[in-house]
Amino acid sequence: MRIGESFNFFGKGQEWFQIYFTENPGMAFGIELGGDYGKLVLSLFRIVAVGFITYYLYTLCKQKKSYGLVASIALIWAGAVGNILDSIFYGLMFTKSTVHSVATMTDFGHGYAGFLHGKVVDMLYFPLIEGHYPKWFPFVGGEHFQFFQPIFNLADTPISVGVGMVVVFYRTFFNEGKKSTNKTDTEESNSETFSESDEPDDNNNDDKLFPDLTKDKEDNPPL
Repeated sequence: MRIGESFNFFGKGQEWFQIYFTENPGMAFGIELGGDYGKLVLSLFRIVAVGFITYYLYTLCKQKKSYGLVASIALIWAGAVGNILDSIFYGLMFTKSTVHSVATMTDFGHGYAGFLHGKVVDMLYFPLIEGHYPKWFPFVGGEHFQFFQPIFNLADTPISVGVGMVVVFYRTFFNEGKKSTNKTDTEESNSETFSESDEPDDNNNDDKLFPDLTKDKEDNPPL
């Protein structure tokens, strides 16, 4: 496919889901910084972010946090890694796509861009609702409106799902962690109390084995 070409995934008359070929030089949903340095900064930011997410995910697993929270962070991690791989290898392996020519695979390192400067391919397009804003609407009255306008890829999908899960279930995820921590602390406290109460009292045992005969003599003087 050439840049800008598209087709309806479910056939004629089903424009709500399209495969629309475009290349994204920035982050998710087309967010970008201008110039070659902007692209390099974004690529390095992705790598650093994935490093932090990896460490955070390892910490969550080690602390046995909520499975839902672990799954959410894992989805974000998977999507970020996917976009990194795309930006690293796509520019090194393919020729440049244009509105007149289709990208073709070439010898590794002879593509259209250098290391960490490749674009990310986006293809999923969902123009579900289309129309115009009411004329009385502030700033954009009468202008064209479309939902959902951004074009994204498969790697963006788990990122969106993971972030959405964290936002929607934030209280559930982190309250479970607090309850688990409090339960562990309570169990440790009870265990310490139980062990202290079960310690043998040496003095009491000595009194039972060797009664105080002197006290008996004082209580019962000889006749």
